[in-house]
Amino acid sequence: MTFRSTILSLAAALLGATALTGAQAADLPSTKVAPIAPVMTQWSPWMIRGRALFVIPQEKASLNIGGAPIVGGKVDISNSVVPELDITYFFTQNIAAELVLGVTPHNVKGAGSLAGARIGSAWLLPPTLMLQYHFTDLGAFKPYVGAGVNYTVFFNEKAKGGFTDFDLKDSFGFALQAGFDYMIDRHWGFNFDVKKRFLEPKVKVNNGLVAGKVKIDPWLIAAGVTYRF
Repeated sequence: MTFRSTILSLAAALLGATALTGAQAADLPSTKVAPIAPVMTQWSPWMIRGRALFVIPQEKASLNIGGAPIVGGKVDISNSVVPELDITYFFTQNIAAELVLGVTPHNVKGAGSLAGARIGSAWLLPPTLMLQYHFTDLGAFKPYVGAGVNYTVFFNEKAKGGFTDFDLKDSFGFALQAGFDYMIDRHWGFNFDVKKRFLEPKVKVNNGLVAGKVKIDPWLIAAGVTYRF
């Protein structure tokens, strides 16, 4: 066999082997790669907010002295700016419960026919439980509305201006709410919130010599930071 015929024989054998390998590969069952499932972000039901709260009472009084109405007797309750904390738990993506916590100090003085009288001061602890609906189809902008109840505890009451006693009775109230979160990432966001609280405690001054009810009904306007776990 010549050198040339040897090379041709080797080339033919190599081509035959290549063709056989291709045929065998074609006969093998095809395997499809399963699509990779998308990674799901774990959803946490917990959220907290820290806010600066501006409390604006919308006061109205019904007072009497010795059982007789004080004609034109009004009160003026000071505004207050305090920190506020709330804790929110989401039952679903839309439905949540919010517990609002904070304390507010106020001074009370006379107005109308009682103008110029310094009556007293007190601190309010009004924990409020809200049921909320959150709108979730607006991207980073997440508005909500809510309604709930609160129980206000009055403490550190002090009589002023010559009065010897100043007492506000703890009482239940209810509240309405609207606000929004603007989320800058998965966890952090900004919050703006407005609540109207309806509250009408009984009041006694000088051991009941002056008594009646005071509608406080404050507007609560707050802004702060949101953290979603």
